[in-house]
This record gives sequence, C-alpha cells and structure tokens, in this order.
Amino acid sequence: MDTPVSLYIESNPNPNSLKFVANFMLIPEGESYDFPDPESAGNSPLALELFAYDFVERVFYMSNFVTVTKSDSVDWTEVRDKIKNHIKDYLESGKSLFDDTVIESNTVSNEPEVVSKIKSVLDEYVKPAVEMDGGAIVFESFDDEGTVTVALQGSCNGCPSSTITLKAGIENILTTMVPEVRKVEATGV
Repeated sequence: MDTPVSLYIESNPNPNSLKFVANFMLIPEGESYDFPDPESAGNSPLALELFAYDFVERVFYMSNFVTVTKSDSVDWTEVRDKIKNHIKDYLESGKSLFDDTVIESNTVSNEPEVVSKIKSVLDEYVKPAVEMDGGAIVFESFDDEGTVTVALQGSCNGCPSSTITLKAGIENILTTMVPEVRKVEATGV
C-alpha cells in the first residue's frame, strides 16, 4: 500500500463494541458485511483472523471502518490496542478483505412503491446515524399488517440501547413518513 495506514478508535452506544476507522475506504459506498460468527466469515481472511481471538464475537465492515464486538469476559482496555494493531498490520500488508469467493448481492428489482419509500427513509434519515455508531441497518421485509423487519448489524446488534433506538427512533420516523408502516421489528436483537 502506498499511503500509510492510519487507524483511530471510536466508541459507540454498545459497550462491547469498538469502531476501528481507517484513513481510506475499505468497502464501496452503500455496502456492508456483517460476520456474526466465524462460519459466516469464510470469505474474509481479516474477519477470520479476528475471530481467532477467543473474545471476539462479531466483525462488521462498512465504508472506512471495521467494528469489532467482544465478549463480556475481557475489558477493552486489555485488548483494544491488540485489535487495532492487528487490523492496521493487515491493511498495511495490502491483503484483500475478501478472498476470490463471490460475495452475495442484495439487489432487489420490481419492488412495491411502499418498499422503495421505506428504503429511501432508512437511507436518508436512519443509516447515517447508525453508521456513525459503527453499525448498519438493513431492510429485510414489509408485510400486509404494516410491519417492517430490519436487521441490525455491527455494533447495533446486541447493543443495550438498540431496542429504544428501534422503537423511539426508527419506528417513529417510519410511521410518520410512510403511513403504511404500523410497526418496526428487528431480527437478531
């Protein structure tokens, strides 16, 4: 790599999660990759290496950051520099975040107008705030009863304040801006 790698650490509302921010883009805009366990990280050598630490419970990539979620068994003061240095060394080596395996795309075509509205509101009003906290929100479905189902990824998954954010924030925004929406639920919370 020609440019020196610089990483800084940001905390977020999830006390078991830290965001390791690089000085360049790691993932193309609008994409994110969530690895809730080592099995899901099969095509990502960096995530697999991070899961080798027995305290790492989740790895998430987006934009210019990697979010790592740890177990309660260790304190961040004991391990954050080890994780930061590991990520920095990996990025400086010039290795790719993914092997040659084809990565699944979440492309949807011919979706109903209400789904387009929901995604637009999530993209414009919700995703930027969630990303600042080291996480992501992904639209999963909208049913006939008006229920939107989303997946919370990165630091948002397992965060103590995610339920409050989901109901008081996301649900309030969606029910106000998209009248067809009655409630919002999250998978994996």
